[in-house]
Amino acid sequence: MDTAAFPDLRSAWWIGAVEVPSRLVLAPMAGVSVQAFRRQGRRFGAGLVCSEMVSCAGLHHGNDRTLDYLRIATDEKPLAVQIFGSDPTIMAKAARMVADAGADIVDMNFGCPVRKVTKTGAGCSLLDDPELACRIVDAVASAVDVPVTVKMRRGVEDGSRTALAVGPRLVQAGAAALTLHPRSAKQMYTGWADHALTAELVTLVDVPVIASGDISSQARAHAVLATTGCAAVMVGRAAQGNPWALREIIEGDATVEPTREEVAAELIVFIQETVRELGARRAGGFLKKFYGWYLGRGRFPRPVKSELTQFDDTDEVIRRLYAAAPGARPLVEWLEAELPEAEGRLLDLPISIYGGG
Repeated sequence: MDTAAFPDLRSAWWIGAVEVPSRLVLAPMAGVSVQAFRRQGRRFGAGLVCSEMVSCAGLHHGNDRTLDYLRIATDEKPLAVQIFGSDPTIMAKAARMVADAGADIVDMNFGCPVRKVTKTGAGCSLLDDPELACRIVDAVASAVDVPVTVKMRRGVEDGSRTALAVGPRLVQAGAAALTLHPRSAKQMYTGWADHALTAELVTLVDVPVIASGDISSQARAHAVLATTGCAAVMVGRAAQGNPWALREIIEGDATVEPTREEVAAELIVFIQETVRELGARRAGGFLKKFYGWYLGRGRFPRPVKSELTQFDDTDEVIRRLYAAAPGARPLVEWLEAELPEAEGRLLDLPISIYGGG
């Protein structure tokens, strides 16, 4: 493939006035994109990281579950905070709050296919109501000084081309960039992302387009960049418990697998950071899915993965990881020394990433 046909993944680009230092974006994922995940993504090469969806309805009604959890660290910036909802006034209020708290970009979710989101008129259902979608973008863009962006799917139905009709209108309403996951809402995550649609969208708008869907290797990232003309690629599921996928996409060496000690060390630090963010009780259940993601792919014997999910006590999980990979301890100490101190690096927001995603 002619490398001149696409931009260097390590080159900077811009969303409005925000400089993004690489063309790799870490996707917002419900139940995944906690601060530990975002900070780790930045360390492994993501130029932009995103919070998972913030429920504007939960914010508006003062739901206790929407308070005091989302934080912004200096080493995860630039950061996009994603909001979702269907009321332009409430979305604008939420945008002001996240921008005032330090978000570099306000992202709006017009792509979530989950029923509990779409039944409220939010997420992917907004693509079927372009007038409302445009009013939301206009209200949010008018409410904040930071760039506003939209993440969307191709449409609700299989084969839909709705994104091509709605995308340019969202830009006219004030969107500074668009992310397209070219699957339908009905597809969920089955089949393949149709990036021919991404290429069409690029020709229709004069703002950066981020290509999302099935980006799991440098070869695939280069192919999508070259064939679509997009500004950047977004990685989601491939990075779950596997930050080394981000490094491979940026640096290109797919033959270098992490050692067992490196995997254990990253997981231990991830556990510690998540406990600090969520508290031990909430983190114990939240983290269980990550154990299989980290320790799978033949990295650890299956019984080790199964055993860890039996524990709610994260201290016990860490003890078992050290027992399985004693050489991880100096790596953990090195990672802890490299991370910025907690004091002074966090901004508490009066909303939560768990408010409705």
